Amino acid sequence: MPDKLDADVIIIGAGPVGLVAALDLSARGITSFVVEKRGFLEPPNVKCNHVASRTMERFRRLGLAEEVRASGLPADYPQDVAFRTSLTGREFGRIPIPASRDRYTSRTGPDTSWQTPEPPQRINQTFLEPILARRAAEAPGVVLLNRTQFVAVGQDETSAWAETTDLDGGNPRTLRGRYVIGADGGSSSVRKQLGLKLSGDPVLQHVQSTCIRSSELYGLMGADEPRAWGYYTFNARRLGHVYAIDGHETFLVHTYLSEDEARDNSVDREAAIRAILGVDEEFAYEVVSKEDWIARRLLADRFRDRRVFIAGDASHLWVPFAGFGMNAGIADVLNLTWLLGAHLNGWADEGILDAYEAERQPITDQVSRFAMAHQQKLARPDMPANLDEATPEGEASRREFGQAVIELNTQQFAAAGLNYGYVYDNSPIISYDDEPAPQYTMGSFSASTVPGCRAPHFWLEDGTSLYDHFTQGYSLISAQGSETAPLVQEAQSRGIPFTVIEVAPGLLPAEYRCPLTLVREDQHVVWRGTKVPENLGALFDLLRGAHRVGAHRVMA
Repeated sequence: MPDKLDADVIIIGAGPVGLVAALDLSARGITSFVVEKRGFLEPPNVKCNHVASRTMERFRRLGLAEEVRASGLPADYPQDVAFRTSLTGREFGRIPIPASRDRYTSRTGPDTSWQTPEPPQRINQTFLEPILARRAAEAPGVVLLNRTQFVAVGQDETSAWAETTDLDGGNPRTLRGRYVIGADGGSSSVRKQLGLKLSGDPVLQHVQSTCIRSSELYGLMGADEPRAWGYYTFNARRLGHVYAIDGHETFLVHTYLSEDEARDNSVDREAAIRAILGVDEEFAYEVVSKEDWIARRLLADRFRDRRVFIAGDASHLWVPFAGFGMNAGIADVLNLTWLLGAHLNGWADEGILDAYEAERQPITDQVSRFAMAHQQKLARPDMPANLDEATPEGEASRREFGQAVIELNTQQFAAAGLNYGYVYDNSPIISYDDEPAPQYTMGSFSASTVPGCRAPHFWLEDGTSLYDHFTQGYSLISAQGSETAPLVQEAQSRGIPFTVIEVAPGLLPAEYRCPLTLVREDQHVVWRGTKVPENLGALFDLLRGAHRVGAHRVMA
């Protein structure tokens, strides 16, 4: 061990992924320095409008869910997705998604029947990131180093470090910790310095994004028109998306370009925006910001080099719709901080860290392929020529096309599979049995307690969420009357955080086919059985990462 560490973990990047890492580590009593070149509370670009249910479940454990739901759009503003011929034109379809005030009670919409304590939330990153930054600034053991430039990363057998300077190159400093997390975005310097390579599909589509401000747009849509969070517009002049940012006057407009348009740089931004909005040249609006981007599908060949890890956009880049990239990045880093917490708090072997890449890299590869395939379907809609005609034939076309786009887009805006269906099927710290996991798809999933799956959620007899009772280590969901004492004693002897959640048999969902189901804090099942296994020591060695030779089976 080095004589002095600045912190247990050095985090490069204070976007949502880096800030969530710091907050989760703090909750585990682990210190961190967070290096960020932007100023404190300097707003990010207007992007990522969606916090997924799995992310909200974790925000609940961090005490963030209530504040996130209260921010961004007004509490009574519908989070629907509407399909129109232009923003101010004819509507021909809608996916209903409740306003934040109704999220826990409404049963209208494709995601309101999900078994979760925390449904999704539509909130732009410009509102989300300041919440995370303020919480991180107040969190014990977190030091935010804003307006600080990351220069280089290094490591040896006992520590890792980051060299930094002020933005002008002055005040050079070396921050030393046990580990480093590179959460520094798609152009990650940490990834490049480690020699990790991105591969995949570098160009899928070019998009012009423009944040605009107009207090008159809603008026042009009609006072009685129901509001929506997202608007997909289809007309002969231009395809585009419009997202409500604050529910009053700020909107984000995406203009999708063909290959020829991107190559020739031939699209007039203002004309495209007016076609998407359905307004003439007399209509005035203010341009707040511009950010053009390329839809990609790229994945790093490795997520780790010894004591240095990468997460979020540093490790994967893909089509940035429905917030999949940010939410996958948060899932990455919460997987990692749980593993780091187990090791740094002394109850897990360093081998437990091998699970990060083994678990997260295959999942992000799968998610990126789902997102790419879906984006390509969206990019080439078979749009009727008479979609905007005020005729019976036009009305029939709108009705038929509307049903088709609703069906296609429900998969991304209510992606139950991406939230709950992914499985860690080759982890070195999960004990598998002979039952195969359900197939992983984007839009739907089958709840299961097959090891590696997300433990299905249910409400306990006292009305509390199952997940609210999980400990930072492992939680045993036990049918009432099952023998549990040997498991408790084994965990206690090894210092592993462990709790038993005893459930009356009539309250256990049918998916809990075994009376004993062992789950880690991130809700993934690690073992299940009908009785305490005879080789209990081997099971706990596996769970704490003492075995480093791949996945094991410990049968009851």
